Amino acid sequence: MLFHLLAVGDVVGDQGLSFLDRHLRSLKKLHAVDFTVVNGENASGVGITPRQAKDIFNAGADVITLGNHTWNRIQIADFLEDNPYILRPANYTSRVPGRGWGVFDGPRGLRIGVMNLIGRCEMDSNFENPFTVASAALKEMDADLTVVDLHAEATSEKGAMGWYLDGRVQAVWGTHTHVPTADVQILPKGTGFVTDLGMTGPAQSVLGIKPQQAINRFLGGLPARFEQSEGPCKLESVLFTIDTSTRKCVSAERLDIRE
Repeated sequence: MLFHLLAVGDVVGDQGLSFLDRHLRSLKKLHAVDFTVVNGENASGVGITPRQAKDIFNAGADVITLGNHTWNRIQIADFLEDNPYILRPANYTSRVPGRGWGVFDGPRGLRIGVMNLIGRCEMDSNFENPFTVASAALKEMDADLTVVDLHAEATSEKGAMGWYLDGRVQAVWGTHTHVPTADVQILPKGTGFVTDLGMTGPAQSVLGIKPQQAINRFLGGLPARFEQSEGPCKLESVLFTIDTSTRKCVSAERLDIRE
C-alpha cells in the first residue's frame, strides 16, 4: 500500500491560518493525502494559542508540531498537556509540559509515529542533544511508520539528522527558516528528506513579517514588535509517498500554492 503524508511549512499569523483553512482540505483531496503534519509555532507570529491550534486542526491537520517559540504564548501549556495531537520538541527538558512524540492511528490500522525535535546550532545550548534523543525515542515508539520534524537554524544540522536517521524512519524534514529548499530527495536507505519545508503565510514578506521591519533591524534601528506582512499568501509543503510493505519512501515532491 502507498501511504501519502503531507508535511506543511510553518504557519505564520492570521493570514497563514486563513490561507491554510482555504486551501489545505482541497490540497489533501487532490493528492489523496492520508495524514497531515503542520508546523504551527508561528501562528501568533511568535507562538501559538489554543484557539489557533484548534483552527489548524479544523483546517485539516492531523498533528501539529512546534519549535523554539513554543512558550511565547504560555497559555498553550495546558493544551499541550491535554491534547496528544500537538507536539513540542522532544529535546526540551523533561520539566516542561507536553510531549515530543506520539503514535497516531492512520488508515487501515497503520500506526503513524511523529517526532518533533529542535536543533542546537544558533538556537539554545540548553536543549538536549536531538540526535541522542531521537535514538532513545525510536526505541520506545511502537509505530509502523515514523516521520520527524527537526526545527532548526543550521542546514548542516538538518542534513546530518536526515542521514543519521536514514533507514530508521520514513521521512525527515526541516522547519524554522521559512525558506523552501530545493533538495527534496530520497536518501540511500529509503528515507525521504528536505532541509526546509518553507512557510504558510504572507508571500511578500521577510519570513512572514513586513520587509521594512526586517530592514530596520539590520540597519540597527530601535527594536519593535514584529508585524505580519499583508498581501498575497502562499502555502509550502512536501508530499512524501511511502510504501508500507517495504517501509521506504518512494517519492517526495514539493506541493506549493501561491496567490
